[in-house]
Amino acid sequence: MKRMAIVLAAGQGKRMKSKLYKVLHPVCGTPMVGHVLNQLEQVHVERTVTVVGHGAEAVKAYLGDRSEFVLQEQQLGTGHAVKQAKALLSEEQGTTIVICGDTPLVTSDTLMQLMKLHESTQASATILTAELDQPFGYGRLIRTNDGSVLKIVEQKDATEQEQCVREINTGTYCFDNAKLFAALEKITNDNAQNEYYLTDVISILQAQGDKIQAYCTQDQAEYIGVNDRMALSEAERMMRERINKQHMVNGVTIIDPANTYIEAGVTIGADTVLEPGTILRGETTIGEDCHIGPHTELIDCTVDQGAAVAHSVMQEAVVGANSSVGPFAYLRPGANIGQDVKIGDFVEIKNATIGDQSKVSHLSYVGDAKVGNNVNIGCGAITVNYDGYNKSITEIGDNAFIGSNVNLIAPIQVGQGAYVVAGSTITQHVNDDDVAIARGRQENKPGYAPKLRARAKAKKEREARQQD
Repeated sequence: MKRMAIVLAAGQGKRMKSKLYKVLHPVCGTPMVGHVLNQLEQVHVERTVTVVGHGAEAVKAYLGDRSEFVLQEQQLGTGHAVKQAKALLSEEQGTTIVICGDTPLVTSDTLMQLMKLHESTQASATILTAELDQPFGYGRLIRTNDGSVLKIVEQKDATEQEQCVREINTGTYCFDNAKLFAALEKITNDNAQNEYYLTDVISILQAQGDKIQAYCTQDQAEYIGVNDRMALSEAERMMRERINKQHMVNGVTIIDPANTYIEAGVTIGADTVLEPGTILRGETTIGEDCHIGPHTELIDCTVDQGAAVAHSVMQEAVVGANSSVGPFAYLRPGANIGQDVKIGDFVEIKNATIGDQSKVSHLSYVGDAKVGNNVNIGCGAITVNYDGYNKSITEIGDNAFIGSNVNLIAPIQVGQGAYVVAGSTITQHVNDDDVAIARGRQENKPGYAPKLRARAKAKKEREARQQD
């Protein structure tokens, strides 16, 4: 049986008070509508149609070829929104999921169970529901004795007995596609809001004697639709808890889950330890037996097995196996750190390759460079890569030694086994095994310091007399 989906993403989201279109607000790094399509793709939906309105071009640009699109020019209700897909889907036979684009916490497992119940019972419509401890304000789902759906009753219309029902309509549905579009032709806007409601399709199908089912999710988080910043924050918290829990189930130690922030696209190997304050964003990948944090942010990075990163920030960087970074290091895009490397405190690496077993221990900048294996870069050393117009490359060969406070004026090459003496400013290539020194000659003047102090004192006294 063919499976399709209609994603409702046309609302403006005025309560968000944002220039960003509502369904594009991220939850744990992924826009809400992206979460929804991720789950639909996991249940093998063959066609997805997204109903767009305000911010249509931005949504289309984000989703690309993952979806077809229809435009709802006027927001006249959920029934009206679904009807916009008529030209694309009304001739199809099969099951159609209707879901809101601002429900990022719905899971593929729940959608699969919803569809299985719908298809196995040959229902015309199946409603996703949830049980809430405090259902006030939500439409209640009233069932018959055999468990099928009798009706959906809104809070204001519910009797006292119906208001005691805790099962609510989440706004996600499965429909027999042909019956859905046939019923949409019969709905009206004869209501206080003058809108066309999708829930009226349920009433029309019931009046025809069609079977209506409901599947109740056990995860209350899945019903949440995000309409304002408070709900966005709550969805972020719930998604973060879900992500952290899954990593811990997979063998990752998270010392303080409430203070660890992992986005949806991150992968982490078993026996890795995450300290408090760790933030992992984008497509970051961390291997097994790593130690990350505390207070470390990684954005689109790769950290190989056994590496450690503490009190540092990395973006689009690679750290090889058993290397250590930090504390207080900054690895910028293009930083590629080899195996068994030490990157120490207050070191910045940008667009540079650091070979295996090399050390950049503290207070150094290495940018636009190729550093070989087993190289030592001393405290305060700098690759001077930018002349105000162009960026140039520094190359350092295997087993070289770069002393403290050395300036390497790029483009420059330091050969294998070469030694650059501390305090030097190097402007010419250094050959293999050479020693390079480039600093001013030191001159000591015996007993001259008291004369300088006396001269300074006399000058100060003259200035004081002139002021008087």
